[in-house]
Amino acid sequence: MEKNLKFYWTLFISTFSLSAFTIGGGYVIVPLMRKKFVEELKWIDEEEMLNLVAICQSAPGPIAVNTSIMVGYRLAGLFGALLTTIGTVLPPLIIITIIAKFYTAFKENTIVNALLLGMRAGVAAVILDVIIKMTDNIIKSKNLISLAIMIVAFIAAVIIDVNAALIIVLSGAFGGFYYNYFKKAGGAE
Repeated sequence: MEKNLKFYWTLFISTFSLSAFTIGGGYVIVPLMRKKFVEELKWIDEEEMLNLVAICQSAPGPIAVNTSIMVGYRLAGLFGALLTTIGTVLPPLIIITIIAKFYTAFKENTIVNALLLGMRAGVAAVILDVIIKMTDNIIKSKNLISLAIMIVAFIAAVIIDVNAALIIVLSGAFGGFYYNYFKKAGGAE
């Protein structure tokens, strides 16, 4: 891909429009970023996007901003990271400023409350779609260690109620140890 004005504009406008028209936070925007940059533009492959998302989930801060920084940096270095960060942060900043100005009118409006209730159901569906797709990718990879980590992490989060941050750190540490050990030992990945 040639890094010209059209490339940078597409990078900016992609993150700007995704951020402007996505309701539900980072866990909703991430699958849409995947669709845009992996499926439509084909600038990043599926496995690399999953790796970027995993890193972004474990980093402090909002996952939507973290992911946009990583995608921008991966595609265009520091300038790309800056461009995608601005593209991701600008729409919510504008929207929140407008909402703050008219907060009392929005707060008591039954139509707005009904719309927000409906949006929550849509957000839940999008998050469920991401879970299904990511799980499908892990199963299709036929990597038993990744599958085991996923199952143990699910049990720890849902049944045992372990803190998500601890699950992410332990899963990452185990995965890093396992793959590093096998690379040094000459085992198969």
